[in-house]
Amino acid sequence: MSYVVRPARPDDLASVYQIAKSTGGGFTNLPPDRSTLKAKLARAASCFAREEDELQDDLYFFMLEDGATGKICGTCQIFSQIGARWPFYSYRIGALTQYSKELGRSFRAETLTLTTDLEGASEVGGLYLVPGERSAGTGSLLARSRYLFMQMHRPRFADRTIAELRGAHDTTGGSPFWDGVAGRFFGMSFREADDFNAIHGNQFIADLMPKHPLYLAMLTESALAVIGKPHESGRAAMRMLEKEGFVYDNYIDIFDGGPTMSADTDSIATIRDSRVDRVVAIRPTQGGVSSLVAYGRLAQFRVTLADAEPAAGGIILDEATARLIGCDVGDIVTHVPR
Repeated sequence: MSYVVRPARPDDLASVYQIAKSTGGGFTNLPPDRSTLKAKLARAASCFAREEDELQDDLYFFMLEDGATGKICGTCQIFSQIGARWPFYSYRIGALTQYSKELGRSFRAETLTLTTDLEGASEVGGLYLVPGERSAGTGSLLARSRYLFMQMHRPRFADRTIAELRGAHDTTGGSPFWDGVAGRFFGMSFREADDFNAIHGNQFIADLMPKHPLYLAMLTESALAVIGKPHESGRAAMRMLEKEGFVYDNYIDIFDGGPTMSADTDSIATIRDSRVDRVVAIRPTQGGVSSLVAYGRLAQFRVTLADAEPAAGGIILDEATARLIGCDVGDIVTHVPR
């Protein structure tokens, strides 16, 4: 495979902008706004350049590139510590049970409570593959590359990691959840609120959203039907997250009701199962275990799919793989079975 995941650079702006315009909306981390994307790329570049290995408010932005043609085929991001710049709001689904002695009955009502429980966690997000490139393991490579980066720079990330999945949309691109819940308090459409949040942050949620729990029984049927459900395009992403050990723990997005998945960082399968080995030989062609192989620190980070052959004292790679990730004999690589 000639695909490689690498850190984004400021000169990727045109490619990122084209990708953002093709998402169809609902990707808060990838808004089709050139100035916002330019600022994100500049911020990511400064984070990749930071040498101190400690947890800070960082953004790491990655590109999936065809190493043979240079074509950009997708993108993904990691936020090292959410809630540092502004509050990170979620709805938590809970319940309130009450008892009437006169009626001799208990009543259990499910509720939505605005919360910042997830603040301080790391977040993986912004994953998008260009249509036509969603094959040959590219989605898995792009998604799992983030976990290898986290493993190779572990002090920079929190002990808990979350992933927000885009919620269900209707045929017009609107959100039944937004229309049935938050939209009633804001006087703006879902698209307007989502675009505003992507560019300006979500402090307006704290300013205008009711602080008391909302009863699910009072919501519209259309809003209830999509709570905790991913957008149809995100079902594969949800399965990949579950395979990594993420779980849905009754937290949902405040805009579209999509599920928020979470995991202990060190228990994420790609992180847990990865190994560090020395490259003991590089050959023209190669057999071995199909693996994700990563090399390089920070801005030099690269990861691709390749065959890694176990050998005495390390592993053997093929020449194409070594060239893609920039490693040589004697270098230390991180790898995990595909």
